[in-house]
Amino acid sequence: MPPLEAWEKVFISDEEFAAGPYHFQPNCIVCHGGVSEVTTKEEAHVGLVRDPSARPETVCGTCHPDVVETSSSSLHFGLQGYKTVLEARGADFSNPQMAQAYNNHCTECHTTCGQCHVSRPTYTEGGLLSGHTFKKVASISDTCLACHGGRVGPEYQGKNEGVEGDVHWMKGGMPCVECHTVADFHGDGEEYAHRYDGEEMPACLDCHPTVSGGADGVLQHTLHQDKVACQVCHSVGDYKNCYGCHVGTDEEGLPYRQLEPSELDFKIGLNSFQSEERPWNYVLLRHVPVNQDIFASYGENLLPDFDAEPTWKYTTPHNIQRDTEQNAECNNCHGNPELFLTEDDVLPEELEANQSVIVPEPPPEMPGQ
Repeated sequence: MPPLEAWEKVFISDEEFAAGPYHFQPNCIVCHGGVSEVTTKEEAHVGLVRDPSARPETVCGTCHPDVVETSSSSLHFGLQGYKTVLEARGADFSNPQMAQAYNNHCTECHTTCGQCHVSRPTYTEGGLLSGHTFKKVASISDTCLACHGGRVGPEYQGKNEGVEGDVHWMKGGMPCVECHTVADFHGDGEEYAHRYDGEEMPACLDCHPTVSGGADGVLQHTLHQDKVACQVCHSVGDYKNCYGCHVGTDEEGLPYRQLEPSELDFKIGLNSFQSEERPWNYVLLRHVPVNQDIFASYGENLLPDFDAEPTWKYTTPHNIQRDTEQNAECNNCHGNPELFLTEDDVLPEELEANQSVIVPEPPPEMPGQ
């Protein structure tokens, strides 16, 4: 998403907000800080806070204490998913070099209340959504897809070349919040290690309960329900996989990242998060933009246990259709090793990291099919 022009980002341009009985009534200083009854801009801006919701307990929590109480544990606010995987790879956040790398390149994905309900996220260089008017329901294009528009957005809306979009969008025009509940954004008070920790949320069976146990009369649902994740059969095609990423700072000290070209691909692999909530043997995998020397410009060997986590990660692509090439015939999957992640698909330097997800022997062809 391109950044807004400076004149598009700032100030109160909406008379409705200035006349509103809620968010404007306390006045600017109550939320943003600063000094009143002074004569210069410099004096007025002493102590100014650009994003008051970065300290939600003292600002947003005044009127929304229940939301603030849970939001501190949400993955959007705390970025626990990043921390979990980096620590698994051996990151030591007490190391100043690692801390600097994390603060420069990971925390820009951290989201506060205001970065959904008032402005675009910092990741897109900010900018007010509508003259400072608070939006109860966040904009899909300016907030959800501002951060998730590299992979999820094009899948869902059918913008990957040659790949149909998700039926929920193409046929139903369903926004993100139809499936992802408020608790997914605000948190529910539990601290999850990553997005696939705990119950499946949202779960396909929430809206399609007759699929359970093959109650809808589809034999494949009876045979595969506890063995194969829904997306394996119902993801309509290739999805984006990102490869090596290198980060650092330029001559002026500004953070930058360099990504290798992404590729559209479809790979079935083993479920490294197998649990009672996610019992499947097979799930879809997506290569994520990480490599051994991603933080090399900050220091040597900052991820000493890099191979402890796969680089091909469990994923749930947002390009679902009822009828797909995989579920048209049994042997479109069975006996088709091209669809499965094998050692031949993995870079030599990443073989050890991906042993838990590589499929050693893809399912054989079904006779008589």
